[in-house]
Amino acid sequence: MDNLKIYSQGDIDHLIILRDGETKLGERVAVLSSWDELEGANAKFVLLGIPEDIGVRANAGIAGAASTWKPGLMAFLNIQSNRFLNGGEVLVLGHFEIDEPEDSSLKGLRNKVTQIDDLVYPVIEKIVAAGKIPIVIGGGHNNAYPIIKGTSLAHKKPITVLNVDAHADLRELEGRHSGNGFSYALKENYLDNYRMYGLHQNYNNEAILNQIDINPKLKAVFFDDILTGADFTNLMNEIGPAAGLEIDLDCIQNVLSSAETPSGFAVNDIRKLILTSAKKFSYLHISEGATRMLDGRVSRLTSKLVAYLVSDFVKAYIS
Repeated sequence: MDNLKIYSQGDIDHLIILRDGETKLGERVAVLSSWDELEGANAKFVLLGIPEDIGVRANAGIAGAASTWKPGLMAFLNIQSNRFLNGGEVLVLGHFEIDEPEDSSLKGLRNKVTQIDDLVYPVIEKIVAAGKIPIVIGGGHNNAYPIIKGTSLAHKKPITVLNVDAHADLRELEGRHSGNGFSYALKENYLDNYRMYGLHQNYNNEAILNQIDINPKLKAVFFDDILTGADFTNLMNEIGPAAGLEIDLDCIQNVLSSAETPSGFAVNDIRKLILTSAKKFSYLHISEGATRMLDGRVSRLTSKLVAYLVSDFVKAYIS
């Protein structure tokens, strides 16, 4: 049965590699013994995993995004606790345990994504309403929709989102999947201004390009234009007080994902973006990366990349 597994200190402890004379973040992070403790917790950031790739498969993609959460968490917990980041700033909530659907057809997968939406958004709403900042590690980019919905409901208004991504994820309302999370969020008025940074001209269809042209809520900077000097200054200036930051790891070159690319942002481009703009955002969602794909591709670096991006976000926010 689908549920949220809330971590105990024991769940954290077995992921930490201890070394004499050193303290790791995992020895400092907070955990909950009950939901009632959330609002009173000292930690500002709540780390949460959605290890599923049902939404990716529902969009005809290759499975693998479910593999990122645990290795990414372990990499984060084994960062050094020091003057730059203590670890007490972060509460590790846990992860969603999601069963495979009995019906593995495209329709069955899309119906299951709707169930995942309904599982995720109330948790996000509760975290944001408690004055905390969710940091969510996916998982497919379908989870942008329930994260946006939960954040919007907590703020009681539609929010702005900056999506750093090769793909706009504005596909048709044809049943839920990883390619239409923002379409549904716009339709249901949880998403107000949608800003896209790094879209690839080669991988967004004409219908999506037309939407961007005619809808004043949508603005995009294409990666192809960034190569010739465009930047994200104007997009960042339009970010309001309630906003989310979406990082789809398929926008970074040579990062393992369903849509891995040889041409994209360098890792340090994304780190710089986070380090210089984190305080503008009400949540961080890292999606689509993988440590192991169904087709046999593997990468040990994805987990360490996730740990860098999460720690950058927290450090930039508290600096």
